[in-house]
Amino acid sequence: MNKFFKEERLCSKKSLDLLFKKGSSFLLYPYRATFLFDAQPHKFPAQVVINVAKKRYKHANDRNLIKRRTREAYRLQKNAALYELLSHKDELLLLGLQYVGKEIYPYTFLEKRLGQLFKKLLTQINDENN
Repeated sequence: MNKFFKEERLCSKKSLDLLFKKGSSFLLYPYRATFLFDAQPHKFPAQVVINVAKKRYKHANDRNLIKRRTREAYRLQKNAALYELLSHKDELLLLGLQYVGKEIYPYTFLEKRLGQLFKKLLTQINDENN
């Protein structure tokens, strides 16, 4: 089932502060991914927050368009690319996706890059565990 539930969104101020202060990050244009594992009770293996800078995109409709496209790509790819490999972990993955691109890309490009980002994220997680 490809739904994006409220429990999959990272809304907690405490968790957000923890993620951006202690999390590891990498850049895969047009996204910067920040991730951290947290030992808290969870229903889903990951929680995500999507951020588009107001400084770069002045108009709210541009920011919302990018966030909508990113959310849709995440929603469709999370089960196959991310959740299956995280299901054996007891910890919750906190994931921050910051859009750092200088232009608004079409959905197909963002979908492809998000898939590549998931692969890079999983290799980084495996490298940290070893």
